[in-house]
Amino acid sequence: MSSAPATAGGGTDHGRRVIVAWIVLSVITTPLVVIFLGPILPPGHASQQASEQVLDNTVITAIVTPVICLLAVFFGYALMKFRKAKGGAIVDGPPLRNHNTVQMSWIVLTSVTVLFLAAFGTYELLQNGSGGGQGPNPIAVPSGPKLQVQVIAQQWEFTYRYPSYGGLETSQLVLPADTDVEIHVTSLDAIHSFWAYQLGVKADANPGNDNIAFVHTKGPNTFSVRCAELCGLWHGYMFSTGRVMPATQFAAWVKQQQHTFAAVHKYMPNYATTYYPDPQRRAG
Repeated sequence: MSSAPATAGGGTDHGRRVIVAWIVLSVITTPLVVIFLGPILPPGHASQQASEQVLDNTVITAIVTPVICLLAVFFGYALMKFRKAKGGAIVDGPPLRNHNTVQMSWIVLTSVTVLFLAAFGTYELLQNGSGGGQGPNPIAVPSGPKLQVQVIAQQWEFTYRYPSYGGLETSQLVLPADTDVEIHVTSLDAIHSFWAYQLGVKADANPGNDNIAFVHTKGPNTFSVRCAELCGLWHGYMFSTGRVMPATQFAAWVKQQQHTFAAVHKYMPNYATTYYPDPQRRAG
């Protein structure tokens, strides 16, 4: 008895046809995805970290594209070649077991893909800091001077302090263009999450914690700020628009804010990386 399973209409040619069609489709589709879809992937290009995240998303999408192509080719080929003939009997196909080439190819291909993504993601994280909070002792710290800004979350708004400008606190996040910014995120009550979408910054805001993120702003722009952690009844209210402006306009804005809030500034606590409000307030 022959050990080779019986195949219908072409034997092992089916596998070759699927592979050839898959390679051709992948070679055509993947560059198109990178060229046309890559530049419009989120979160945009308002900061260096956001641009790096667009690059990361483009790489992942380029890797996923051949997988989608394989599924499409296999499904389409199966529909055309192995569909039941009209009036024909329904029969099972020949069983296939222990195909060493397929098994080894699958193990090698998936292992190489996962290891590449792990190495690529680690490199991207470490080279210029990260827009994601790294806790109070970040391992990836950009070199050079940085503007410190503190994000204070509370039910249900964000406020922002600028320690290098006397602890000035404002209700809108404004940053100078082309500047390295060190963002310290904390909370006064519940757990929140600071998400500056177009800047590519997202960091948890926990009471008693100083969660640090880094961002290098680009040219003048606006960006959305929202809370990304369900924090209570008015969670959806925690939304505002931040601005990136030229350095000269930022300096003028700081002076205006200092003048506006001069009357209440003396009642504010000294700048600190974390704050511990009254327990009754933390309980809501």
